[in-house]
Amino acid sequence: MLRRFAAASRSSAKLVAPLGCLVSRQKHTLPDLPYDYGALEPHINAEIMQLHHSKHHATYVNNLNVAEEKYKEALAKGDVTTQVSLQPALKFNGGGHINHTIFWTNLSPNGGGEPKGELMEAIKRDFGSFANFKEKLTAVSVGVQGSGWGWLGYNKEQGRLQIAACANQDPLQGTTGLIPLLGIDVWEHAYYLQYKNVRPDYLKAIWNVINWGMYLQDMQLAKSRVEFLHRLLKCHQFYSDTTLVVPVAYK
Repeated sequence: MLRRFAAASRSSAKLVAPLGCLVSRQKHTLPDLPYDYGALEPHINAEIMQLHHSKHHATYVNNLNVAEEKYKEALAKGDVTTQVSLQPALKFNGGGHINHTIFWTNLSPNGGGEPKGELMEAIKRDFGSFANFKEKLTAVSVGVQGSGWGWLGYNKEQGRLQIAACANQDPLQGTTGLIPLLGIDVWEHAYYLQYKNVRPDYLKAIWNVINWGMYLQDMQLAKSRVEFLHRLLKCHQFYSDTTLVVPVAYK
């Protein structure tokens, strides 16, 4: 199934005319959480979840809409200078929207424990054991300097799982080529109100609410989930090419 996953992923994207996409797409909206703000307590408290979702994620969504509107105007005018100047805002806010939308589904009040099925088989194959995987992802996430994310991703070229860290709100696939499966937010707004500056304590706690449910147990379902999440940006997924970002459309 991993081979089918890789083959399908290679044909999932194509370059398109960005102006047409911007004209036709609707504004991005803040997704609802699949659980209450207090559902992840005592591991992540309700105050953190409310602020994180309704304030921080909402800000990324709002700023992305503003940046895209400006970008659409610049495209219509042929104003390349403005288009280039808007790339950081598109990448930061677009990445923040994608990252957080994935993050909310990676958590569950019924989470914790270990995955089953093909994902568990792949973890054992690529990391030796679930304990080794957990230790490595925790270490990478603890080691992020400043703000960023720790990720479990799928390397479609090599057909294996891979751990990576991304700074700020850089989207995993756009900066590393890995398809995101599990993301851990290590910005201080994700934990400071409860864990202060002790990031390792937050990371120890978050494993108790990691969702190893239907989205992650089967790699084919995970593939479909990732495709859905990337459509949140409609015609936009932001891939860095030095200082420029290429709009990509998903079939």
